[in-house]
Amino acid sequence: MSYAVKEMFLTLQGEGVNAGRRAVFVRFAGCNLWSGREQDRATAVCRFCDTDFVGTDGLGGAKFAGADALADAALGFWGEGSEGRFVVLTGGEPMLQVDDALIEALHARGFEIAIESNGTLAVHPGIDWVCISPKAGSEVVQRSGDELKLVWPQPGTDIDAIEGWDFTHFLLQPLDSAAAEANHAAAIALVMDRPRWRLTIQTHKLLGLR
Repeated sequence: MSYAVKEMFLTLQGEGVNAGRRAVFVRFAGCNLWSGREQDRATAVCRFCDTDFVGTDGLGGAKFAGADALADAALGFWGEGSEGRFVVLTGGEPMLQVDDALIEALHARGFEIAIESNGTLAVHPGIDWVCISPKAGSEVVQRSGDELKLVWPQPGTDIDAIEGWDFTHFLLQPLDSAAAEANHAAAIALVMDRPRWRLTIQTHKLLGLR
């Protein structure tokens, strides 16, 4: 199988429980909740995405002919040393492309594998760290994992139902938009009202990282 990757880079994880951890990010092209084209945003299921996942023209992006080629590229971005190898599969929606061969190839190179998914497709069972970010209006089938990261506010979200899902960590992330100040206040208010949740912010944006 070939893989379409928008970009690949070495950085620090900026969000969630693993924030601050050195990681190779592999951003797959394509998503099943938005085409990535601005003319389609108003009718998309997910309308607030701030990520460019269209094409393969980003830093480290390419069409990889097979799993070994992609895994070798990720290893190249990691550089010297085998300790703590960590790769984050993201998108777009990575589960449109992630398969057995890729998971095996990354594990063979010593990577711990994390995924950031919208949860509308079942996550590969070989992934080590599962982060699901549900979008209002979508049908989430992956209702278990390590962390649930909910962007807030999202009108139409059933918080009570989500709290019944099987996740170790429940994280609330303020929506980055023109109404950022109000979104921060709304997220803080919800966490104060529901202490099961924890606030997470996009530290990579504050630090000027990718």
